[in-house]
Amino acid sequence: MTDTDPFPYRQEPPGHGYRSSGPGYQSSGPGYQPAPPPYQAPSPDYEPAGRARRPRDGSGVRRTALIIHSIADVAAAFLVLWIVLYMFDANQANVFVQFVKGVADWLAGWSQDIFTMDTEQLRVLLNYGLPALIYLGAGHGIAARMRHL
Repeated sequence: MTDTDPFPYRQEPPGHGYRSSGPGYQSSGPGYQPAPPPYQAPSPDYEPAGRARRPRDGSGVRRTALIIHSIADVAAAFLVLWIVLYMFDANQANVFVQFVKGVADWLAGWSQDIFTMDTEQLRVLLNYGLPALIYLGAGHGIAARMRHL
């Protein structure tokens, strides 16, 4: 058998260089009509090609509200963590304590020295506690308002 002879188990008609029998074979000879695809009704939210439609379920607004809510929680958490570390007299030379203090100072920079108490712990509690409450109230309020739009 040479490389141009057909395989012995397959009989090909003369003049055809393609498969003419076997599973999945469909004749493409004269009069052949392929079966049309089954009809499927368009879905209720069908849009013609070329027009992208955004979902109107408010998921973008809810996601934005969640982000605002989370940012407010993280800001308040840093402020409260600094208050706790200060109240328990944490080592101020520690890198973590310095980081928390730096973030808390930046977040509460606008409210520093609103309260000038003689007791240092009370001053830290009020000067860092007030911004924590404001961040929580404003962040949760804005997020709640956005969710109701």
